[in-house]
Amino acid sequence: MTKHKLGKSHLIYALSPELEPALRVQPGDIVEIETCDCFEDQIQDETQDFGTLDWNRINPATGPIYVDGAQPGDLLVVDILSIELAERGVMTTGPGLGVLGDELQENAIRMIPIENGEAVFAKNLRLPLRPMIGVIGTAPKGSAIPCGTPGDHGGNMDCTRIAQGARLLLPVNVPGALFALGDLHAAMGDGEVGVSGIEIAGKVTVALHVWKEAHWPHPMVVDDEHIMTIASDETLDAAANRAVKHMASLLAQESSITPADAIMLLSAAANLRVCQIVDPLKTARVELPRKLARQLGIELPR
Repeated sequence: MTKHKLGKSHLIYALSPELEPALRVQPGDIVEIETCDCFEDQIQDETQDFGTLDWNRINPATGPIYVDGAQPGDLLVVDILSIELAERGVMTTGPGLGVLGDELQENAIRMIPIENGEAVFAKNLRLPLRPMIGVIGTAPKGSAIPCGTPGDHGGNMDCTRIAQGARLLLPVNVPGALFALGDLHAAMGDGEVGVSGIEIAGKVTVALHVWKEAHWPHPMVVDDEHIMTIASDETLDAAANRAVKHMASLLAQESSITPADAIMLLSAAANLRVCQIVDPLKTARVELPRKLARQLGIELPR
């Protein structure tokens, strides 16, 4: 096992099979990855003109990382060991952005200091930190996909469960996987309804493993309490349906349960949750308690 560092000078704006690796590692290696915030640190003041941002530099990820031995048909297993946050985050909203974008008349920026383990939203309003990773994925097998768009390769899923202590399972679509991440949040509610969480720069430390011949074509998250399937689509309804079907398929594939019993089990014991509704594709997830999966003989790597 070797430890590496990858700085935020290695930014990419799309996940692509055509990119040259910024770093090459062995399975089991640990990498500390430095990130910008989702605006590439362009916003430094609440009075800044929102319209002057370079929108071609939104949602950058740091990478890509080539994992030796990872081949199509494998899974890349990403252990999220730690997330370190910068000292200040930022939130934005405005016309055409988020759920209230049809009502807001002007752009708004709020700079949010991080103090004593809390986010200072206002003078008398402090929020608990919930660090998470918004953009994380592997290269797709076909054309490049912008980092801001989620999909079966991962990308901008904005899933609050992709946090310290979780394990993310991603399909390997091209040799080496070409893994990258970015778009950290100090805190974000499910849905990201205003178009941003508390966007922040930071460092993420991950361990990268290869699960050979364990093909699963969609992102999954495993933590101490749940196994989760994640899906994105043009509408939230379609994303939710896909996430449920992925979990039902997993149950039928990995146990002796029938499809009818699988969907009844999910209806009785699983939770369908919104990840985000503000990206080019919407994202949903299904959370199934791990103890129920164990009773079915399903034990994903942890």
